[in-house]
Amino acid sequence: MLVKRLRGLLLLPLLLLGGCNLVLLDPSGDVARQQSDIMITTTIIIAIIIVPVLIAIAIVAWRYRASNKRAKYDPEWDHSPQLELLVWSGPLLIIIAVGAISWIGTHVVDPYRSLDRIAPGQPVPADTKPLDVEVVSLRWKWLFLYPQYGIATVNELAAPVDRPIRFKLTSDAMMDSFFVPALAGQIYTMPGMQTVLHGVINKPGEYRGFSANFSGSGFTDMRFKFYGMDKADFDHWVAKVRAAGGDLDLAAYDKLRQPTRAAPVQYFAKFDADLYRRTLNLCIDPGKECKSQMMAADAGHGAAAHAMQDHAGGDSMAMGPDAPQPAAAPAAATH
Repeated sequence: MLVKRLRGLLLLPLLLLGGCNLVLLDPSGDVARQQSDIMITTTIIIAIIIVPVLIAIAIVAWRYRASNKRAKYDPEWDHSPQLELLVWSGPLLIIIAVGAISWIGTHVVDPYRSLDRIAPGQPVPADTKPLDVEVVSLRWKWLFLYPQYGIATVNELAAPVDRPIRFKLTSDAMMDSFFVPALAGQIYTMPGMQTVLHGVINKPGEYRGFSANFSGSGFTDMRFKFYGMDKADFDHWVAKVRAAGGDLDLAAYDKLRQPTRAAPVQYFAKFDADLYRRTLNLCIDPGKECKSQMMAADAGHGAAAHAMQDHAGGDSMAMGPDAPQPAAAPAAATH
């Protein structure tokens, strides 16, 4: 309740700035709201020292102005234990408080941490399964894959309210940053790497999403809409995508990979089930070996080499790497 009132006080002066978007201070998703509470609380705690200092500066400047002849002047004064204690204890306590709140808060809203609640006082129901969304950042558009429903979209994302969302994110060619301010914090997407983000939206509505990391000339158009829907509307949206969409095979994906600006929304009724894995492993092109296969092969070779070294180390007659190899045994004669 206190944070809610303080949020209102903090929003009051900002409301005077008509062109400002205040979604970061008053989001519609529980994870983003927890992040907002951390930001507001730490700002207020820091202000506890800033405001008194500003007031003290004004008082000292007024009291010891040149025209005030009644102010006591002591040119020999150089130290006060009481003043030293006040000057150092206040900031120290504030640093401890801000550090504790930040440390605890960043662990609570860790993007890789599964949600344990969907709203304050509302734990995730035991029978609720998170909505899985696989995200691929392209130049300069967003591809969203829904493996549980077999559909895919470009530059449009939707999710039911009060249902946890589990994002798995990667990039096709360059580093981007996935950010829906009303939902959760931003997280980067990188080629050949996977990041994870958990979030939940608590109010139906249309929200803004974009890339928060510069990635070339089309960066400013790398935007999408995120829709929070009730379950019935979300089911209708899934049916609409299936009815209006085409087939996202590797050929269609190759066209999506081409750089385009302000790409329109596209629907796909089905997609290659291996598309995200191949994009993540940098083997979307035909005939290219996947990174996971290369790593497994390297690990296998390393294990085999290690086993050979162990075997050679235990054999007093083992040959060095430059020793001549014995000739192959002749093939058995056949009769």
